[in-house]
Amino acid sequence: MADKQISLPAKLINGGIAGLIGVTCVFPIDLAKTRLQSQQNGQRMYASMSDCLIKTIRSEGYFGMYRGAAVNLTLVTPEKAIKLAANDFFRHQLSKDGQKLTLPKEMLAGCGAGTCQVIVTTPMEMLKIQLQDAGRIAAQRKILAEAQLASQGGAQPSAEAPPAPRPTAMRLTRDLLRSHGIAGLYKGLGATLLRDVPFSIVYFPLFANLNQLGRPASEEKSPFYVSFLAGCAAGSMAAVAVNPCDVVKTRLQSLQRGVNEDTYSGFLDCARKIWRHEGPSAFLKGAYCRALVIAPLFGIAQVVYFLGIAETLLGLLQTPQA
Repeated sequence: MADKQISLPAKLINGGIAGLIGVTCVFPIDLAKTRLQSQQNGQRMYASMSDCLIKTIRSEGYFGMYRGAAVNLTLVTPEKAIKLAANDFFRHQLSKDGQKLTLPKEMLAGCGAGTCQVIVTTPMEMLKIQLQDAGRIAAQRKILAEAQLASQGGAQPSAEAPPAPRPTAMRLTRDLLRSHGIAGLYKGLGATLLRDVPFSIVYFPLFANLNQLGRPASEEKSPFYVSFLAGCAAGSMAAVAVNPCDVVKTRLQSLQRGVNEDTYSGFLDCARKIWRHEGPSAFLKGAYCRALVIAPLFGIAQVVYFLGIAETLLGLLQTPQA
């Protein structure tokens, strides 16, 4: 039987709805992941995900956990839409006469999807990381100032320095465009490709095969809970597999450094310094946070995608014209 014709607008809407729901649910965990990955061993502020979230609430309030969420909520719609729709498009193009795709072709479709999505992912991650990590940098500088004050016998400074203004996405975008042009928003593009392309190569074939295992022989689609569990399992496995590249990407895209933290000139320089100064285990920093973020994010995405929410909405809009 031939594959059903792809409805691109519906796929884009489904991807956007899924991204908005998923990001809203898991963003605090993503913030903890960024802060855990950004901190270097000599300047550790957080011992774990829960420790990071507790300290964030104490110092920045509840909404501090959603620093950078506006950027994600704005750009996750095109990002997830491009990723899911591109994979669907490439799978459709690579299939012949309705035959099941071979594993190499499934991986090739995933590779195409991962490559397409970085157009949006790279600037989104670039801005999000600055906003998420700003609280860690500010807290670290405050602790250092208090330590220096204590070493001076508790003497009060002659004039207290005004607090640095909180960064905003608009200000960051303006500054990056002014100083580096459009390339400023695409810093870490290579690292993003090295993370997202392998992720998609692992995720999409794994999801398709896990989803197929739970599909009843008599039904065209798997039950929604099978799609959800398949998306969670495939997403968490793929996320952990590419976590070393995610750590390097986070470090490269962080414009502000904590006190005595290393700076990096590129992907290989960053990987080498992490290995030398922090050991191989540093490449797994935030891995469980990332798994906790990606699993429900892609589980929700696949449920929305396979339930065809957008197709239903578009059908309702077209009904009066029938």
